Amino acid sequence: MTSFQRPVSRTLTPRLPPHAPGMAIGLYGGSFNPPHAAHRMVAETALEKLGLDRLWALVTPGNPLKDNRALPPAANRMAAARALLDNPRIVVTDVEAGIGAARTFEVVRHLKSRAPDVRFVWVMGADNLASLHGWGRWRELAGLTPIAVVDRPGGTFAPLSSRAAAVLRRSRIDERDAAGLAHMEPPAWAFLHGRRLDLSSTALRGRGASL
Repeated sequence: MTSFQRPVSRTLTPRLPPHAPGMAIGLYGGSFNPPHAAHRMVAETALEKLGLDRLWALVTPGNPLKDNRALPPAANRMAAARALLDNPRIVVTDVEAGIGAARTFEVVRHLKSRAPDVRFVWVMGADNLASLHGWGRWRELAGLTPIAVVDRPGGTFAPLSSRAAAVLRRSRIDERDAAGLAHMEPPAWAFLHGRRLDLSSTALRGRGASL
């Protein structure tokens, strides 16, 4: 996700999706290029196991760890994501582009400052836990909001033995307590198991798939 720098007018503040004090909201970021059924499965697993009121799918303007030259416009990716994530509790948004932040930590910090009475949880696939230590200010992200990691095919052992998992091992909670994760003080994280699909946007693009 999100170390991509996008210029933004400092006189404008991006409008957040609908929310209310006390809500538990998952934040699920990605390029969604293209969105696929495994994205939906991660989102639905988080909604179910975390007891979330809403999940915001944050369509990033670009991933700093990837080549973005062939990245389709955000509006196209958002339309495809909305068609796929057709659930009244899932909101697809490009609010990240309006924030103009360089790191995931800064995106979450902005959202928390704008909605201090909302209980946010960062949601990501297990493959992202394996590379989390390469994210800018990832330790601060873990101290800012609870994190839910959703298992992915072939992605259980490596993430749980990763550097980030080792650093945060004392903060991991039992999956049976995941329904209360949004209301826990960070650092706190859970590894969630559920249905899995062996799909990835990279593999789909390699087979010629597109939006």
